[in-house]
Amino acid sequence: MSNLVNEFNDYRSKMNEKLLADNNLVIKRIFNLDTNAYAAGALDVKTKELLGLVASAVLRCDDCVKYHLETSHKEGVTREEMMEAMGIATLVGGTIVIPHLRRAYEFWEALEEAK
Repeated sequence: MSNLVNEFNDYRSKMNEKLLADNNLVIKRIFNLDTNAYAAGALDVKTKELLGLVASAVLRCDDCVKYHLETSHKEGVTREEMMEAMGIATLVGGTIVIPHLRRAYEFWEALEEAK
């Protein structure tokens, strides 16, 4: 897997373990809610991940964008679908989203290389 992807996943895993080990009930419940919110329901997982990707880009959360890109990639989202979603995010969020779009594209390329 790409260094970019591995570095992100290693850091995220290490810090999530530390946060959850602190045994804060609110944090644990938020993590659980987040996990359950993206489970299949009336919307499939792929659609929910694309929604999460758009929201994350508009909110300018690079870690969130990377997380949703990787999960979207695993769910079979194509480059065209990802770019269409990111186009919506850039339209809604405005030009301030463009730097996040660049980093998202770079991360997507790393995911494709790792495949």
